[in-house]
Amino acid sequence: MKYPRRKNMNDQLNVLLADLEVFYHKLQSFHWYVAGEMFFQIHAKLEEYYDMVSEQVDEVAEMILMNEGKPVSLLTDFKSLSNIQESKNEFHGEVDLVLKEVKNDFESLLMEVKAIKKAADEEDNYLVSAKMDDYISSYSKQIWMLKQFLYK
Repeated sequence: MKYPRRKNMNDQLNVLLADLEVFYHKLQSFHWYVAGEMFFQIHAKLEEYYDMVSEQVDEVAEMILMNEGKPVSLLTDFKSLSNIQESKNEFHGEVDLVLKEVKNDFESLLMEVKAIKKAADEEDNYLVSAKMDDYISSYSKQIWMLKQFLYK
């Protein structure tokens, strides 16, 4: 998935905010609907992920406000801006499929925050650049760990 440069930094951050919000709800849905012999481990891991993403939602919204922008806050805006697809309300007994989808979403977020960091660096926006470094590190670690779990 490509993330074209938006009009300005706040537009890019609002897309990230929308992606994080949709991802949060997707993780929560997976958390509720995961099933099978790995239930306890995966249920707890998904909760850890959505707690992490929930904190990032707030950080990105506040970053937009610090940049004198206006964060989107309506569910319709989140859905229309997001690159991440919602999950279905159904039980997921195939844990590998759930975690592959989570890994793919983290990979999508990683590409997005790298593009935002590049744009922030070009604009000398140190606030955004530094936070994107944190997200790059976090998403890279989550992707690595998921790859290790899914390794066959």
